[in-house]
Amino acid sequence: MSPTAPATTVTPVLRRRRGLTEQAAVAAVDQACRRLRLPTVRGVLDEALSVAGKEQLSYQGFLAELLLAECDDRDRRSSIRRVKAANFPRDKWLGDFDFDANQNINPATIHTLATGDWIRKGAPLCLIGDSGTGKSHLLIGLGTAAAEKGYRVKYTLATRLVNELVEAADDKVLAKTIARYGRVDLLCIDELGYMELDRRGAELLFAHTIAQKNA
Repeated sequence: MSPTAPATTVTPVLRRRRGLTEQAAVAAVDQACRRLRLPTVRGVLDEALSVAGKEQLSYQGFLAELLLAECDDRDRRSSIRRVKAANFPRDKWLGDFDFDANQNINPATIHTLATGDWIRKGAPLCLIGDSGTGKSHLLIGLGTAAAEKGYRVKYTLATRLVNELVEAADDKVLAKTIARYGRVDLLCIDELGYMELDRRGAELLFAHTIAQKNA
């Protein structure tokens, strides 16, 4: 039996750059931010230096401000990407919903749904109401809120989804198509009540897709 190779320990080394001019230091920080992909740190550095001087921040406080700014901006950009990836047809937010014009809808219930706990638990949600009562607005608004909270969301019309499933079944790639939809946390199906489903379409939509998504 061969002897066990000793573990290698790598200790980070802080390279001291003595004698750097202020201009050279700024250039070095800029280059490092580009290399490390820290665009926010690079963008707010001048302002952060000014604030640190005025408020006499410690080194740790200054570094924390920079890193937290980077984290916040990354979260914001990720949220924007998730909302865009959901493929909503238009921008709708829950804050813009007119509860006064739809008094049968309880704002507290909607605000509770906006937390996304029901998505985490895998519970389905069905919005039922007459035409013009804001179902699509609430659907997109709740989907947007979910995407902003980190959930993977996908929006589609019921007709489009059924047509896609029928074509996938005919092309013998149904399992692949269903698996693709199964990778999202929330599938928003709009205008379900406006379409007439034949037996095959209903089976593909409810038995194969929705049932598996909620399994």
